[in-house]
Amino acid sequence: MNIRKLLITGLAGLSATALLSTTVSADEEADEGAEEAVRETTYLTVSEEPLLSFPDEFPRQFMYESLVDIDYPEDGVKGIFLTGGAATGESLNHLTNLLNETALNSMVIDVKDDDGTIVMDLDSDYDYVEQFTRSYVDAETLMQHLEENDIYPIARIVVFKDTRLANERPDLSFTEENGEVWSNRSGASFVNPYEREVWEYNVEVAKQAAALGFKDIQFDYVRFPEGFGYMDEQLDYSRGEYGESESDNVQQRVDAVTDFVAYAREELQPYDVEVSVDIFGYSALVREEPNIGQSFTRISENVDVISSMIYPSHWGPGNLGIALPDLEPYNLVYNYMEVENAVLEELGEDAPRTRPWIQDFTASYLGAGNFMRYGDHEVSEQIRALHEHGVEEYLLWNAASNYSEGATFDFNE
Repeated sequence: MNIRKLLITGLAGLSATALLSTTVSADEEADEGAEEAVRETTYLTVSEEPLLSFPDEFPRQFMYESLVDIDYPEDGVKGIFLTGGAATGESLNHLTNLLNETALNSMVIDVKDDDGTIVMDLDSDYDYVEQFTRSYVDAETLMQHLEENDIYPIARIVVFKDTRLANERPDLSFTEENGEVWSNRSGASFVNPYEREVWEYNVEVAKQAAALGFKDIQFDYVRFPEGFGYMDEQLDYSRGEYGESESDNVQQRVDAVTDFVAYAREELQPYDVEVSVDIFGYSALVREEPNIGQSFTRISENVDVISSMIYPSHWGPGNLGIALPDLEPYNLVYNYMEVENAVLEELGEDAPRTRPWIQDFTASYLGAGNFMRYGDHEVSEQIRALHEHGVEEYLLWNAASNYSEGATFDFNE
């Protein structure tokens, strides 16, 4: 049991109550006809504040002791994504060599992936952790390897996109009129961000990843399904405690997503890890994406790092003043950072560090004339655009973990 649970358990039975005290003052030698004794009543003020509170800065003596010793990169995180399969054997060795030979220094590694599979054994007796674990990766061997090569480890945990849990527990998901679990065109299902049980499960995964030695917990798919605003009244699902809210559907979604992030960060305080969230870059433009419940500013206020997904291929024609964004990687990233930096500046001291996801894949699915092949030059141009806006941290995405090894990864060198 972590220190926070101990504190909460100890306080569970305490409550403030109003006390009434009565004192009687009378002269013992007063005549029988004297006035009735004066009664003075004193009330104690009832405070609604908790008797003890969780500190903003958790005392280091109560921090969980990490199993590995890996420092935060001096030049900032410059990372690549690894699937569970890429985090083993020759694939891991090859990618490690890439990091050892370049300015890259970090790995974002799947712990809980896009279908809800936990890819490594976690020391947890939580039922769903045990049920959905497939030990593709030897966690202890992996962490030792990262420590030996001074690679900063980031745990990717996919939260609300979770086909395994949705099918196991339809009551924690969204169902059609016929009772079947809803799925998108790709056949993937989501679990319900309104459900606290879903929060607790994912945070348990995060805690065990932190216990292994991961220094950053990165939550992905922290949102409702795409286009949910168009089907929220057609699907069956619980709104949990948010059903009592007077807010409209949009604000309920935003509240649920934001509250999960705040809850996760608080629960992870004793583990001395950073908390980061992946978010659509478009959310920075509109501030609040109504269909999926992502508020750029509110999520940013509750994380250490914000990782906007700003892949040029993910923007529509004309976005950010660019006719065909995938064809202009430098301009797309440059124009986007103008917007994001302005939003983060408004947050002042509450602003997290920015660590955007950039594109190292070819989006041929966009169709002829709308995409181009991405390689060393296109990756370098995105990094250059970030650098010119003072952003030195980034993450490269390639779903198959194949990267452009000749790119310029640091424009300070």
